[in-house]
Amino acid sequence: MWIAAATGVAAFAACAPDEEGTPAGAQSPPTEPQLVNTVFIEEMTWTEVRDAIAGGATTVIIPTAGTEQNGPHMVTGKHRYIIEAASDRIARELGNALVAPVVTYVPEGNVDPPSGHMRYAGTVTLPNEFFMKLLEYAARSFRVHGFADIVLIGDSGGNQRGMEEVAALLNGEWGGEGARVHFIGDYYAANGYREWLAEQGETDETIGRHAGITDTSLLLYVAPQHIRLDQLAPGGGFEGSGVSGDPTRASAEYGEMGMQLRVDAAVRQIRGAVGGA
Repeated sequence: MWIAAATGVAAFAACAPDEEGTPAGAQSPPTEPQLVNTVFIEEMTWTEVRDAIAGGATTVIIPTAGTEQNGPHMVTGKHRYIIEAASDRIARELGNALVAPVVTYVPEGNVDPPSGHMRYAGTVTLPNEFFMKLLEYAARSFRVHGFADIVLIGDSGGNQRGMEEVAALLNGEWGGEGARVHFIGDYYAANGYREWLAEQGETDETIGRHAGITDTSLLLYVAPQHIRLDQLAPGGGFEGSGVSGDPTRASAEYGEMGMQLRVDAAVRQIRGAVGGA
């Protein structure tokens, strides 16, 4: 999305004034608006966000990710890189949406005793009640600013229930006045990616459930620098690696199709929710 940015501030060279007292080399402010090609609120000024909303960008996507172990071959920020790339594409395809900062602290297991991904170094967990409160107030904030449709979308399983409950809570409170919240679960759970991989000859065992073919392929597609190729091994290479599946069978080509399927599923559900609400 191209946003017309405000004109910049004049830059002055560090040198002595000329005879009229004006700094030598002083530059005039730009007379034409700068164009910023972004859908990310973090990359916009507040006036650019205000003007985008006034111009019809009244949908905001709140992406949730997670900071968790992903085996020896994949970085802990995997979900953030994937959902950020997906949100960018979803927002641009919708044409009237902006993207909020990615929520990277989500439910990942208990602290004492450690459970789930919290058994692995580098994972950060947030109890579901606090995760929900974070989402609730992000949504309340965006409603204040004029967003009419607030989309909650997550890249991991532990995020889904909290997002759904926050959507129900706020929609019940607001009654459709000012804004509506939409939980978009199809992106994660009903996108057809696993089924497509099975059609390519993969099995449930090779696809796996965590850090296997699906996740590794998606990251190879959007941010391959965050894959440790020398650490790829079936099942992670050792017991307790945190890997389920065979990431050696992953590919950027698989990831490209997986990303398209996820984006398509999300866009369909968002359009249906917004149009049918």
